[in-house]
Amino acid sequence: MAQTHTELPVDPAALRASVREKYRDVALHPDGRFHFHNGRPLAALLGYDRAQVDSLPDRAVESFAGVANPFGFHPIGQNDRLVDIGSGGGFDSFVATQLVGPEGRVVGVDMTPEMLAKSRRTAEELELRNVEFREGIAENLPIEDGWADVVVSNGVLNLVADKAAVFTEIFRVLRGGGRLQFADIAVNETVPADAACNIDLWTDCIAGGQSKEGWRSVIEGAGFVDVEIGPAVDVFAGAGGEENARRFNVLAHVFYARKPE
Repeated sequence: MAQTHTELPVDPAALRASVREKYRDVALHPDGRFHFHNGRPLAALLGYDRAQVDSLPDRAVESFAGVANPFGFHPIGQNDRLVDIGSGGGFDSFVATQLVGPEGRVVGVDMTPEMLAKSRRTAEELELRNVEFREGIAENLPIEDGWADVVVSNGVLNLVADKAAVFTEIFRVLRGGGRLQFADIAVNETVPADAACNIDLWTDCIAGGQSKEGWRSVIEGAGFVDVEIGPAVDVFAGAGGEENARRFNVLAHVFYARKPE
């Protein structure tokens, strides 16, 4: 059962507004100073296939701000239909277009207008026919029931207040046997109650994270099976947010799960 908003530590609408503001800056000023790494150096740090990254123009990569590589854990199949939640400037979606092939389909979903404009323009410039970007939020995906073979996300779900609602939506849009592969942070030290209510700590990718077992619990609570957790990635090392990341022992992982047939 999804949580009610009265049970949540922060107001979802206020959190979304703060996230939009922060990631608007990432879209418009990718060379700015942020609490995270971004762009091509981050893609290299996270082990993305260099040939796939090098094939993309700067505007497709510069606003990338993920935390791990959701494609490196389990392969994406040719002809798969894939949803990218929180697609941002489109980097993971553009990588996915190469993996699913011309007969596959990729739909990126994002709520920040500047990110959507950027990803849509890049898709047009690259003349891609197997990707589109839709405006929406993770708790209410603009995707039909059972459409997707795979759902991915990268450093986004920690920024959503109502985790139960998100995983219920992901379960809905996946076909039976479909896969969830998302990268996100795991917080290995308890976040005090007053800090958990601090929206700035949410947008700094701290307060909205779960422990590894916390993520497992919410994933399984939505009905998923065969949960796997990938190795830790020290994604904040050397970044502006490293001090907070060390304080709460924050590391990133890729999480995999499957919707039963």
